Amino acid sequence: MSSKFLVLRRGLASLLLAVTLAACTTLPTASKAVRANENTPDAALGYYQGLARMTPAELGRERMVLVAVPQTPYTQVRLAMLLGHPRVQQDLGKGLALLDSVLKSSDPAAQLFHPLARQVADNYLERLKLEGQVDKQGQQLKDSQRKIGELQDKLDSLADIERTLTPRPRAVGGKR
Repeated sequence: MSSKFLVLRRGLASLLLAVTLAACTTLPTASKAVRANENTPDAALGYYQGLARMTPAELGRERMVLVAVPQTPYTQVRLAMLLGHPRVQQDLGKGLALLDSVLKSSDPAAQLFHPLARQVADNYLERLKLEGQVDKQGQQLKDSQRKIGELQDKLDSLADIERTLTPRPRAVGGKR
């Protein structure tokens, strides 16, 4: 029985060694594929998804890095995505300017990003439009509340006047 156990043990050890070696050989290949495709719209979309997993401090550091590196279309799109991310201080105007420069560029590297840049720019324009509408509605609400306050003051003043009036004497008898 011990010979069966030894065979089984050697088989498991061989299998474990094969799996470990396979894992070691596949990891560099995968990272090479990522490096080869890092300047693509798909990589930029992956970058945007990665922003959601970053802490605010990491997002701040990422912004400093993106500002410091050479401004390629890929970097400009990533910085624009960061500038419009909900968890950072947003600067949609600057993000739109970056996207606009990518869209106006005739460089083949920039043209690769045109559809993505157009989509993100459209999103930012819509957000700016909605922010304007929210601001307008907020101002209308403040104006309405101010007018309601003024009307309430007038009602209170009329109620005070009514309270200070002397009551009229009631008619006595059957006179009409």
